[in-house]
Amino acid sequence: MAGKKWAPFPHPDKAYDYAGDRLAKAWKTLHAGDLEPWPDDARVAALLKKNPRLGKDAAALSVALQEAWRDYHRGEFQRAWESGVALGALGASVAVKAAGIHATYLVDDAGTKAARFQEAAEFAAEAIQALPGEANSHYRYAFALGRYSQCISIAKALAEGHAGKVRDALETTLKIAPMHAEAHLAMGVYHAEIVGKVGSMLARLTYGASAAIAEKHLATARELTPEAPIAWVETGNALLKFDAERRGDEAAEAYDHAMRLKPHDAMEALDVAFAREQLE
Repeated sequence: MAGKKWAPFPHPDKAYDYAGDRLAKAWKTLHAGDLEPWPDDARVAALLKKNPRLGKDAAALSVALQEAWRDYHRGEFQRAWESGVALGALGASVAVKAAGIHATYLVDDAGTKAARFQEAAEFAAEAIQALPGEANSHYRYAFALGRYSQCISIAKALAEGHAGKVRDALETTLKIAPMHAEAHLAMGVYHAEIVGKVGSMLARLTYGASAAIAEKHLATARELTPEAPIAWVETGNALLKFDAERRGDEAAEAYDHAMRLKPHDAMEALDVAFAREQLE
């Protein structure tokens, strides 16, 4: 992904600049959905103890990791990706999230979008090998591979076994972190995607997927993070996959709810903007 300059974040706002100690103070709110631990010296030192090959200077690495997250939250997605990649598995969470959000909302070309998700998924897979006990090692992989699967044909995605890989990664995430709202959200999207692509009967018989399970996970995500626009956006998206004609009004209500929430960072600003576009 290096080289060509990425499209800039179109909604810059000083409110998304978490300089200095502002990031630590806002961390719990910013990461209510993914439960990413605050990357201070102690956190990084603990990760280095699990895998000494990841580095030696916990203090310096924590500073670099915090700066990458500041870039992500203000919408400097390319810089967050590049900084995260430079940190190896320690930076996989911020790198994959930055690349994934940028590709989701700010890349129009289908080929470029698919390539971005594929590269992010490959990087996330390496993080699983390096830090298998971290919930977000598995979640970022599921996120990136799931998005990649949405970019290619359903036949290719199923033939390559992506559905099972995404499901397994999300199940592992939720086993490690049962209150991981974004993993519940992704699990809901997974079930909705399968049902929408192959139909209720085949989804249930072949993949164990159903609209009922999808809605349960989506509801859990909304309960855990009621102020997160993405929880409502993905609910709207899922409802349209189930039955756009019959559930269109419910989807519109979900988008309207998302649109009225106050964004705390660049990702949430993009989520809100997307919700608004669905109602125009």
